[in-house]
Amino acid sequence: METATPDQALCRLDDIPDGGAIAVDAVLRDGEESVIVLRRHDAVRAYMNVCPHAGRRLDWAPGKFLIKDNLLICAAHGATFQEGDGLCVGGPCRGEHLRAVSVRLAEGEVWLDE
Repeated sequence: METATPDQALCRLDDIPDGGAIAVDAVLRDGEESVIVLRRHDAVRAYMNVCPHAGRRLDWAPGKFLIKDNLLICAAHGATFQEGDGLCVGGPCRGEHLRAVSVRLAEGEVWLDE
């Protein structure tokens, strides 16, 4: 997949399974980054694809994430993060947060909102 820039949609809402997540490459202020885009019905949230514990990606395979009981689970060391605010509620970085990426939904597409 191509890298999204601020003037391009990250993905379509339909690209994300309801209750699931995908990884999208995007150009942010700090440069090109992998972004996790989570979907719950018609709501989307996005976070940097970096675990605060060891700085590794959270996906277990490129773009594939473990989600159970509305918690996003880091495949490397098992840290668990709340979907709604990115707070780590279990594992080695308890109390830390995933870095949020501001996004908006417009006409069925997810856009960077920076």
